[in-house]
Amino acid sequence: MTETTNAPAASAEHERADWVSRLADEVVAEAAARGTKPVAASGISPSGPIHLGNFREVMSPHLVVDELQRRGIEAEHIFSWDDYDRFRKVPAGIDGVDESWAEHIGKPLTSVPAPPGSEHESWAAHFREQAEASFAEAGIRYRGISQTEQYRAGAYTEQILHAMRHRREIDAILAQFRTLPAAKDEDEELQRALDASSGAASESDGSGGAEYYPYKPYCTSCGKDLTTIEAYDDESTEMTYACRCGHRETVRLRDFRSGKLVWKVDWPMRWAYERVVFEPSGVDHQSPGSSFQVGLELAPVFGWQRPLGPMYAFVGFGGVAKMSSSRGGAPVPADALAVMEAPVLRWLYARRRMNQSFDVAFGSELQRTYDEWDALARKAAAGTAQPAELAALERATSTAHERLPETPRRVAYRTLASVVDITFGDEAQVLRILRGLDADDPITDLDELRPRLDRVEAWVATHMPADEHTIVRAEPDREALDALTEGERDALRLLLDGGGGLPPIEEAWTLDGLTNQAYGVAKVQRGLEPDAIVKGDKELSAAQRAFFALLYRLLVDRETGPRIPTLLLAIGRERVRELLT
Repeated sequence: MTETTNAPAASAEHERADWVSRLADEVVAEAAARGTKPVAASGISPSGPIHLGNFREVMSPHLVVDELQRRGIEAEHIFSWDDYDRFRKVPAGIDGVDESWAEHIGKPLTSVPAPPGSEHESWAAHFREQAEASFAEAGIRYRGISQTEQYRAGAYTEQILHAMRHRREIDAILAQFRTLPAAKDEDEELQRALDASSGAASESDGSGGAEYYPYKPYCTSCGKDLTTIEAYDDESTEMTYACRCGHRETVRLRDFRSGKLVWKVDWPMRWAYERVVFEPSGVDHQSPGSSFQVGLELAPVFGWQRPLGPMYAFVGFGGVAKMSSSRGGAPVPADALAVMEAPVLRWLYARRRMNQSFDVAFGSELQRTYDEWDALARKAAAGTAQPAELAALERATSTAHERLPETPRRVAYRTLASVVDITFGDEAQVLRILRGLDADDPITDLDELRPRLDRVEAWVATHMPADEHTIVRAEPDREALDALTEGERDALRLLLDGGGGLPPIEEAWTLDGLTNQAYGVAKVQRGLEPDAIVKGDKELSAAQRAFFALLYRLLVDRETGPRIPTLLLAIGRERVRELLT
């Protein structure tokens, strides 16, 4: 049967059922209290691949803003590319990049060359472009802001001068947090977040010199931020700075475009500039003394209040052993979208509250993820899904602006994986096998199974565990066949030729028919009808498991493998008989 998923219409019953709707309510109330429109923000430093942990920084505001837009509310999601951040370290695992790149440490990310072979003009542009393509595929819309462009255009000039005039007040606020104890080593959640972050959360707050300055110049000679401000005059805005490279100059800060506010001041400044109402952040930004906590005190310096900012939990990755080393072991959204459909990826983030950690599965667990996804679609079609489940399904399959592509005809991911694996992706053979899944409504065109089939093919090629690949025997195992017990011979005869209510196997050649055939053998041997429903019979279950293990040994020379009905379909009628007789 063909299964389709139509996002349920928004209803009062489930509008407030999930965390997204509840947060959207809070954002509406907060925006009204501030006399502004709902603006949600994300920010990522393109210092390397934007991995699936970073992706929560994007998805969380997106889901909330999208909910508001579904309600007809004028809400905006802004996305700051922190590409004017300094290049802090040479990341591992980037093809063609070695320690010689340390010469660029201290430069803005937009001034660092792109990795070798890239078509982009800078390091920042290379990783931004990669991420934005995935964001678009996942249905995420936002207004992108380059912080390099903002600073170099002088957009924040007045804010910079304001911060410099209030530097002693800012310094006094920061001083309250500098003596807080560091996070404990056993705080694994924080450590994982820090390890996966760009490093902005732990960046210097500008202290350490004879006088505190919240601004850091990039040297106009070497391009790096290895600079120290030596003097500044509030009236003229004349600033003198010196760089470790030996360069020293006096500039008029009002006209100077090579530098930025230190991160802990920059972030609250931008909250005020963009009038941000909602911006969640990770554990690394919410630990004691970190950016978000300090921002509570610093935002009022710029005439604003810290936005609503719930913390989002860590996102892990499972089954990435075969991930390309160029990823450094941390998969990016494009890696996920290569093996799962965009609605499934969205659903993983939409169904869990932000403070819940979860893993994105790339190994065999991905098949279970798809089983849950398909089960949800069936529950929605049957009217048995809970309101929160319906809300998550709706957010996964559509946005306020579009429906995301879905596979017209759902065949279980694990079934497709078994078929693709055993046929080595030969599409003619794939179609031959899948045509037998449903005799009443046979599959006649593989396009009915796309894009899911494309994702399965990619998964089998890149992530299927080596010990799960199935290789069918080239010829019968005569030694094993000759050593069969009488009971085993009888079981194989029942499977192939029928009896006791079972038809010959050729007459059962559909997925359901072969399921009934395979599970019915042990029942018939115990004097039961093949379609009898038997619960709690451990001896029967043990007999079925033993029979399946025998089939695996005779067919694929293993103790386990794909589900027996799928395996039989994949091997084909004639060859099954050949290998079992």
